[in-house]
Amino acid sequence: MSDSISDVIRYDIVRPRVAQITLAKPETRNAQDTELLYDLNAAFDRAAQDDDVSVIVLAAEGPHFSSGHDLREQDYPAAMAAHETVGTWCGFGCAGAEGHMAREKEIYLGFSERWRNIPKPTIAAVHGKVIAGGLMLAWPCDLIIAADDTQFIDNTVAMGVNGVEFFHHPWELGVRRAKEMLFTSDVVTAADAFRLGMINRVVPRAELEDTALELAERIARMPLFALKLTKESINAAQDAQGRPQALQTSFALHQLAHTHNRVRFGDLIDPRFARP
Repeated sequence: MSDSISDVIRYDIVRPRVAQITLAKPETRNAQDTELLYDLNAAFDRAAQDDDVSVIVLAAEGPHFSSGHDLREQDYPAAMAAHETVGTWCGFGCAGAEGHMAREKEIYLGFSERWRNIPKPTIAAVHGKVIAGGLMLAWPCDLIIAADDTQFIDNTVAMGVNGVEFFHHPWELGVRRAKEMLFTSDVVTAADAFRLGMINRVVPRAELEDTALELAERIARMPLFALKLTKESINAAQDAQGRPQALQTSFALHQLAHTHNRVRFGDLIDPRFARP
């Protein structure tokens, strides 16, 4: 069964008890504007609430999984007003830091945490470049299968910010490798990501889809309630390490960086960073 959530998100039942959500905005390398993120959230909700779905696969069309946030989007209040919010923050049109922080709390940190806690196994099938905000789509997934051409990048320090809003780097890469990734904006290759435990498998690009779906189908044969309980158990163990508190601190510092850049440069990011 194939369906479209919108012009930029496809939703398919691809194997027994397996739903695949596809980012379908290849002309912008799946850059994330407000519309795409709300549509993606609607697709995740649909799969999460379907009792006939046990496993969710997130994939992408085009040469790259995601080029990150769409920096060309400017009218944030109007974009937010076009959607029914899912969190409890409000004031998206407020002046100063208030409106911008509320928006990022909703669609960046909020969505990523929401997707991480979906009570069903999720698998990201990534390829090409996974840049900054693209990490915030892959990292919330339980498993990551990467094509051998995949490059993971967080270049936000070059933009004058301390990292993406979903600051999961220490849990994905370890503390020292996370610092190197951020301090330098260097690429983390698929091979390095596998060695560091950030991803589960590296496969040739031509085998990416089949590998992800075969793994999803295998997991989908397990009792769904047991899968839900197992996921919650592992997430709870990670949270007991202080992960939620660390994310909130990093998010607050992220907002401080935006405010600093606005005061000094009149923009959310350091203008010395070349926008794409």
